[in-house]
Amino acid sequence: MPRQLPIPAGLGLAIVAGLALAMQSRITGTMGLRMGDGLAAALVSFGCGLLLMLLLTLGTRAGRSGLATLRDVLARRELPYWYLAAGIIGASVVFAQGVTVGVVGVALFTIALVAGQTISGLLVDRVGFGPGGRKRLTMPRLSGSVLTVVAVVWAVSAKFTAFGPGALTLLLLPLAAGLFYGFQQAMNGRIAAAAGTPLTATLTNFAAGTVVLLAAWLIKLPFGSPAYALPHEWWLYGAGPLGVIVVFLSSALVRRIGVLLLGLGTVAGQLLGSLLLDLAFPTPATAVGVTTVLGTALTLLAVAVAATPWRRNPAPARAVARTR
Repeated sequence: MPRQLPIPAGLGLAIVAGLALAMQSRITGTMGLRMGDGLAAALVSFGCGLLLMLLLTLGTRAGRSGLATLRDVLARRELPYWYLAAGIIGASVVFAQGVTVGVVGVALFTIALVAGQTISGLLVDRVGFGPGGRKRLTMPRLSGSVLTVVAVVWAVSAKFTAFGPGALTLLLLPLAAGLFYGFQQAMNGRIAAAAGTPLTATLTNFAAGTVVLLAAWLIKLPFGSPAYALPHEWWLYGAGPLGVIVVFLSSALVRRIGVLLLGLGTVAGQLLGSLLLDLAFPTPATAVGVTTVLGTALTLLAVAVAATPWRRNPAPARAVARTR
């Protein structure tokens, strides 16, 4: 991916990542229902992603070189070791998918995740935690963020009355995961920059997430009922590869367009993907209406508003006078 990437192209790839995330959410949620265990479904998803990343890393020159470079960077303490824990945040997102989506659907899961993502993106860019450095909180970026949340709420408003308080309480899981999502993208972006390839950041992300999910599942195993047997449908194991696409693109794009625009582009892709999935493969939680379609369109407009270039401040009078 070129270092100089036009904003429209970057946003387009972020939307692709969002589409993959929406599909991953639906698959992991379905897997959670089939197995009767959302945690086990998340573990299967991350395990498949880790296996794919091990094959890509060891089977490509860029992957092997990136892994060696990251080892040297960590040894020189140019990158904190705790950045390697970014995958734990990704694991929390996938766990929220497995527990939430099967109950309340992709759309309501998306709105909770979106709210957290948007706040996180604004904060991470403002403090300069991401690899792209500190970014000003301009009016287009703030307006686009607020408009995005409003649009997503409007898009899924028809579904609010379909669930009781208990089901809606589950939305706290994706909301909390979304609040940390921007930090995960920033940390993965720094790992990719240090290693010289997003492959390494994607591998460390899935390795950390798999370890945490496996530990949590083993702790839970003696106290809960065992999960059902693994399903036979091949497509239910596609969540891991889809997650690889999401993390790889996010790691590559965050340095070029920033955490906020990456998050908003991903949000647009999530909502668009959720709409397409609900139309093509409806579930009992599906309720596609005019508000859903118009809300999705408004989300795309909100992302365009946030990406609008903001004119630079004119040079101070003193600086102009000195150059004469």
